[in-house]
Amino acid sequence: MEKVIVGMSGGVDSAVAASILIEKGFNVEGLFMKNWEDNSEFCTAEQDYKDALQVCDKLNIPLRSVNFSKQYWDRVFKDFLNEHKKGRTPNPDILCNTEIKFKEFYKYALNLGADRIATGHYAQNQFIDNHTKLLKGKDSTKDQSYFLYGLNQKQITNSIFPIGNLNKKDVRYHAKKLGFTNANKKDSVGICFIGERNMKKFLSKYLPRNPGNIITTNGTNMGSHEGLMYYTIGQRRGLGIGGRNNKQKGAWYVAGKDMENNELIVVQGHEHPALYHRKIIGSNLNWISGLKPIQQDLNAKIRYRSKDKPCKIKILENNKISVKFHEPRFAITPGQSIVFYEKNVCLGGAVIDSYKN
Repeated sequence: MEKVIVGMSGGVDSAVAASILIEKGFNVEGLFMKNWEDNSEFCTAEQDYKDALQVCDKLNIPLRSVNFSKQYWDRVFKDFLNEHKKGRTPNPDILCNTEIKFKEFYKYALNLGADRIATGHYAQNQFIDNHTKLLKGKDSTKDQSYFLYGLNQKQITNSIFPIGNLNKKDVRYHAKKLGFTNANKKDSVGICFIGERNMKKFLSKYLPRNPGNIITTNGTNMGSHEGLMYYTIGQRRGLGIGGRNNKQKGAWYVAGKDMENNELIVVQGHEHPALYHRKIIGSNLNWISGLKPIQQDLNAKIRYRSKDKPCKIKILENNKISVKFHEPRFAITPGQSIVFYEKNVCLGGAVIDSYKN
C-alpha cells in the first residue's frame, strides 16, 4: 500500500485532502509544520495544531509535528525583508512552497518512509507527453497554481492534490459530512505561516522607518511617507493625501518609487497612463517541465488575483525573460511574480524585476 504523508495545516482543505486519500486506499499519515516562532495574537499555530489533531483523531491516522522555523527564516523571511529593503513587493507564499512545503517537508516525509506527499492546494497534476504537468484547480476562485510555479518535475510528480478537482463549497460539505470541527473554519489569509497582520507595524519591527516625500510625476510635493517599503505599486489606501484631491480626477495611486531620492511617486485616477505598462523583465525564471516552451505566445498573470492575459515571451540570458503583453497591464509590481499559462496548464514563471511601455 502506497504511503502518503499529508501536510496538515489545521484548515479544512488539508483535512478533506487526507480523508479523500484514505477513501482511495492510501496509507495516510499527517504532518503538521510549524514555521514561525511567535506567541502573538496573529500566530495561530497552537490552535491550528489542535484542529489538525482533531481531524487526524477522527480519521484514525497519526499526526506528527515538525519545526521548520529556522529554514523558513533563512530561506523565506530573509528574502522577504531584503526585497522590502529594495522597495519591492515580494510574495513569500511562493518561496514558502518552493523552499519549505515542497522541499523540507518533502525530504522529511521521505525519511519517514513516504512514497509521496499531499497538500490541500487547489491545483491538479497530470502525466502528459512524458512529463508531469501542473494544472489549474477546478475552482477558478481558489486556484493556487500561481503559487506553485517554482516547483520542478520531481516535486510535482511526487505530490498529490486531492481537492484540486473540487469546488470550495464541496470541500466544506465533505468536511461537515465527516464531522470535522474545522468545517467552517475561515480560510487562512496574510503571509504564509505568519498570518494576517498590519504590514506597516510588522515590517517596522525588522526594518527601520525611513521617511521621505510624496511627489507627483511633475514634481509637486504632496506630503510625506514613512518609508518606501510600506507601499506597493497601485496602492490607493493609506497614502494620507486624500484631502488634496480633485474629485473629478479620482483617487491617488502609487505609481512608482525613487529609491535614490527616497520619494514615493503618486498619480491621480485609476486610468492614469503611469499606472499601465506592457513590457516586463523577469528573473529567476523557472519552467516546471524543465524545458522552455516551444511557443512564444502564452497567457500570463502578474499577481494572484489578476486574470490571464495574452503576451509574447523572449528568453534572455542569465535565467531572465522578456515579456510583452498585447494590452497594457495595471500596476505591474517588481518583486511579485509573473506566471505563464497555456490554457489551464501552468508552465512556470519568474520574479518581476522591471517594467516599461
